[in-house]
Amino acid sequence: MVRSMCKLVVVAAAFVALVLPGTAAAARVDPQVAGLQVALRAYGLYGGPIDGITGSRTARGVERFQQRAGLPVDGKAGRATRRALGPLGRPLFGKRTLRRGSFGWDVSVLQFLLARRGALVPIDGYFDTRTERALKHFQRTRRLAADGIAGVRTLAAFRRRPRAVVRAQLVSATIRAPQSSVRALLDYWAAHYRVESKLVRAVAWMESGYQTDLTSPAGAWGVMQILPPTWQYVQTVLAGETIPRTPSGNIRVGVLYLRELLREFSGNARLALAGWYQGPASVRKHGILQATKVFVDDVLALRASSL
Repeated sequence: MVRSMCKLVVVAAAFVALVLPGTAAAARVDPQVAGLQVALRAYGLYGGPIDGITGSRTARGVERFQQRAGLPVDGKAGRATRRALGPLGRPLFGKRTLRRGSFGWDVSVLQFLLARRGALVPIDGYFDTRTERALKHFQRTRRLAADGIAGVRTLAAFRRRPRAVVRAQLVSATIRAPQSSVRALLDYWAAHYRVESKLVRAVAWMESGYQTDLTSPAGAWGVMQILPPTWQYVQTVLAGETIPRTPSGNIRVGVLYLRELLREFSGNARLALAGWYQGPASVRKHGILQATKVFVDDVLALRASSL
């Protein structure tokens, strides 16, 4: 165990040495900067591509966040700034083993590195099944154990230059609407249906990273990742009218369904989130399963970070 931890520290140092705002290699792609950009995007402070390049827009986003958080404004993502960013601000890539359910800065970096190699994954800091599938593919191409877990050997493999690199701008190609408009729609429908906006934002970020045109293998679509049966239920039972398949409609369906779950579980946010992820009938019958608990804890941590 000690030896593995030492190896992880070495891997982390290899990436951190490249990296954070204020380093000399400002125009060089730095994976850790991608983690910073994802965190800033979640707070509505960065609207550029997730490209791993420390440009003026990234630096301005850091400065605006530091002002908001009451920190010294230097435009650098130091330890205090990353801590204030909440769960998306730590840990740095290479500090721990990553697997499905992991959440944080390092997962954003992992997703960025996978996307740079052509994988179609959301870059939102949440290690979901799509990230696991893409990681297994990467491991197979590197003749590593395809277990979907980013341990020491897999993390080290990302240090090697990829044979073909997808241009950085394409990493955010699944985003079809400005993130500021997504946040505005989330806040609008949360206020309309009297659901806490921080909770709505946290669920939306965990589901899609505010990406409007994301579709899962199971058919879940949009910012709130709504499955077709859920959409139909909300239209016919909760709304009583047809809801258009638009980003606004998707968010409306998600907020309405979340409100119904909160009512069903007497306002208990933990149980409502478990019902969202696991299904309300399953929660009542089996309780909160372990995989569900990880998701719920991550959403609640994001909610507490004043996203």
